[in-house]
Amino acid sequence: MNNTDSLVRSDWTLDEVEQLFTLPFSDLMFRAQQVHRQYFDPNRVQVSTLLSIKTGACPEDCKYCPQSGHYNTGLDKEKLMQVQKVLEEAELAKKAGATRFCMGAAWKNPPAKDFPYVLKMVEGVKRLGLETCMTLGKLTQEQTQALAESGLDYYNHNLDTSPEFYGSIITTRTYSDRLQTLSYVRDAGMKICSGGIVGMGETIRDRANLLIQLANLPEHPESVPINMLVKVEGTPLDHVEDIDPFDFVRCIAVARIMMPKSHVRLSAGRENMNEEMQALTFLAGANSIFYGERLLTTPNPEAQKDMQLFKRLGIKPEEREECQSEAEHEARLQEQIQAQQDSEFFYDAAQA
Repeated sequence: MNNTDSLVRSDWTLDEVEQLFTLPFSDLMFRAQQVHRQYFDPNRVQVSTLLSIKTGACPEDCKYCPQSGHYNTGLDKEKLMQVQKVLEEAELAKKAGATRFCMGAAWKNPPAKDFPYVLKMVEGVKRLGLETCMTLGKLTQEQTQALAESGLDYYNHNLDTSPEFYGSIITTRTYSDRLQTLSYVRDAGMKICSGGIVGMGETIRDRANLLIQLANLPEHPESVPINMLVKVEGTPLDHVEDIDPFDFVRCIAVARIMMPKSHVRLSAGRENMNEEMQALTFLAGANSIFYGERLLTTPNPEAQKDMQLFKRLGIKPEEREECQSEAEHEARLQEQIQAQQDSEFFYDAAQA
């Protein structure tokens, strides 16, 4: 197996990335698939479940978000869920096939009175044998360290869009605030889940600059969610023009090329994608999804439909690897990739 670490870079330029976006579609897909197969089993997809543990009344003014207290979207406001209820939902998610349980709260930053309960949720979900992920807004260094000590595996904090377009979408939190939280998370030893949203009226250059911000971090995020805007009536973006489906798939493919070892997550917006479009995103290098009926407050394809699509495509959920060192993980991955290549070789020989 060739050494592929030369593909992992943190020095992408705007010209390079814009050139990727303008490649003929088939050439871009071929390149993304080549990169994907060097680091991942192409027929495995990591499956997560996302639960809103505190809904609505967020003080942020993100123009895409139905949970913002600045807009009237008809969303019911809810207090922080009880710890036991969260654990019951996590147990159901595990039985349904999820390996990671993500918990999201509509906060600008976690309130001191609620934070101890958040830590108990992490501890309880870990005891169930699931990976844990949370998105709680901006964190202090002390909060970040406490989450790490409670056993949190991933912290989600999206950059949303490019630095240049960001001010058109959000004014209540700065881009540097987001980058600072990511820095705290990395320093505390947790894994980073960070991506963005496309289809908000941004340009191709904005999409390129978002991916550059992520790929040029000192260490790539382990998980990169690429969201397609879900337009919600009452938000300022409810009438924005839809993104072209092929342009969305291009975003997935470019993210895969730029961040070869990251899980690229097909995230919000799947409810509005037909099965053919979803299949194209997997071919482009998406290898993680949210599983279940809702993403925080917006619809998501039902779990059973996901499994039916997986079966038709020959995809299986990625298994969680417990207590493995980096060397063990790499060795197992190389075994999986070699087995895939052997299978392809024998198939080609049989067809000759």
